[in-house]
Amino acid sequence: MSLPDCTVRPSTARHGRFVAAIVIDSIGTGVFVPVSMLYFLATTSLTLVQVGAALTTAGLLALPVGPLVGGLVDRYGAKPVLQAANLAQALGFAGYLVVGQTWQIAICAWLNSAGRAVFFSCYGVTVAALAAPGQRERWFGLLGSVRNLGYALGGLLSAVAVSFGTHGAYAAIVVVNALSYVMAFVLMRAVPNVRPEAGQDAAGGWGRVLRDRRYLSLVAHQLCFAISLFALNIAIPVYAVDVLGLPGWTAGAVFALNTLMVGFGQGIVIGWLGGRIRSRVLVAGHVWFAAGYLLFLAADRVAALALAVGVVLLGAGSYTFGEILGGAVTSTVAAESAPDALRGRYLALNQLAVTVAGAVAPAALSGLLVTGAAAIWLTLVGVSVLGATLATAIGRVVPAAQSRIGGV
Repeated sequence: MSLPDCTVRPSTARHGRFVAAIVIDSIGTGVFVPVSMLYFLATTSLTLVQVGAALTTAGLLALPVGPLVGGLVDRYGAKPVLQAANLAQALGFAGYLVVGQTWQIAICAWLNSAGRAVFFSCYGVTVAALAAPGQRERWFGLLGSVRNLGYALGGLLSAVAVSFGTHGAYAAIVVVNALSYVMAFVLMRAVPNVRPEAGQDAAGGWGRVLRDRRYLSLVAHQLCFAISLFALNIAIPVYAVDVLGLPGWTAGAVFALNTLMVGFGQGIVIGWLGGRIRSRVLVAGHVWFAAGYLLFLAADRVAALALAVGVVLLGAGSYTFGEILGGAVTSTVAAESAPDALRGRYLALNQLAVTVAGAVAPAALSGLLVTGAAAIWLTLVGVSVLGATLATAIGRVVPAAQSRIGGV
């Protein structure tokens, strides 16, 4: 049997502006996210607790937005909804230039959080519409790579700006981010808006989505996968520096390793995986996650500082390989398992799992870190085991998970 050729990079000639919009968006996000708390502390008189409360409130209020726009995507197409999210985020970040009270930060942060939720609800719909059959893993992989590299470049720009430490430098960070969303809006104008034809597939609306048990099992798998993804930002750096007492640069090295591996290795790995069954690749991703967590736990037992750093970096490499294996495949299975006419609602529900993981992970992982190394890493191993079990289950009942990567 001949296997599909997944070694060829997807052509961006027809959809170069969409790719450019994603790159610009990710650079803007990468500029602001690392210094978001520092920005408000430097430009307002509010305390850390007040700023944190405002951002948490905004995040919680944004939770319903993604599912609510699913119907709009199915009715009007992803493009106009995505552009509305771009404008909302541009307005939210512009508002950061003048905020001074907790409620003002909450309103602007809600625009940004809601915009991000809408963006990711539309993202998979847009990629599924633009990518040719058999090329969706390649497209999700390519866009995941450029987003990671954009985040890295944005992070470097923010580090330079923060080194000046002036009010003007912080304001410049916000202006760059706001302008990135305006530019993304303009670039998206050239992206075709593919709308499904109304028909029998659209019958049932949200009721049909919520009764689809096969897809709900896929959403449960997405929740497990997302919890592991949030470990990178929340648990791993704190564990390395504060719990293990490793040098501060270790946290930066972990982020750099993750960004470089995903940015430059995603396409290579997806090409290598061509012809392999998707559900088995998802299982392998969770296995690599679990191996990384066990290495982090082992680092707590290593006395030599240099050796402990090496074990943490090895664990970070294993963890990142799990992300590379599962990221594009998870997105593709979610997109292809939804009927065309209801894809907006289906992917909005799938994205809600990621949003819920993002809301729960900070408190849950922080609490486990306080409890001890064994508590957090063995719990995350358990999450990986559950994820692998769910991946096996959807491989039996979800046709898209039974398919081979690159298959038409």
